[in-house]
Amino acid sequence: MVDIKNIPQEEMVEKVRGYAKENFRKGLNCAESVYAALCDAGLVDFPKETVALATGFGGGIGLSGGVCGSLAAAAMAVGAVHGRRDPAQGSFDEIVDKLYGNPGLYRFFNQLPHRFEEKFGSTQCEVLNKDYPSWFDKDRFRKCMSIVIDTAGMAVEMIYQGADEGFNQPFGKNMAGKQ
Repeated sequence: MVDIKNIPQEEMVEKVRGYAKENFRKGLNCAESVYAALCDAGLVDFPKETVALATGFGGGIGLSGGVCGSLAAAAMAVGAVHGRRDPAQGSFDEIVDKLYGNPGLYRFFNQLPHRFEEKFGSTQCEVLNKDYPSWFDKDRFRKCMSIVIDTAGMAVEMIYQGADEGFNQPFGKNMAGKQ
């Protein structure tokens, strides 16, 4: 894994965006493109074969139109860096507090879908692609490529943010009503 303290964030964002664009052009799906780009840049310290975990997220999970595969892969990659490697370690209260507490991982990860939705208007693949007559429309492909590229950059920003700030961010909208 690369030491992000030695590489300026802007440089890494551009590097990962370039990898993501090239991956998508080669035929990788949206999720594979984002996750593989972060692996290729050395930000994800898991074997390259773990990109297989992202495959099913393409098209909002197998073309079902659910959560955008780019967003799902960004969450996977950020989790590979900042997630819990041994989530069962500690008492029940300690385990739960690592998620919901302050600091807590949900405070940090909660930002990602909100940033994505703010930028693109929705987190749902079906909504993001509603204006295209066909899945194979070239304009849809270009729009998805743009989302892939921007989301890969967003993931880099989150990785750097977590390293710099930790996990004390305020919650955005959430199902638990946490502040």
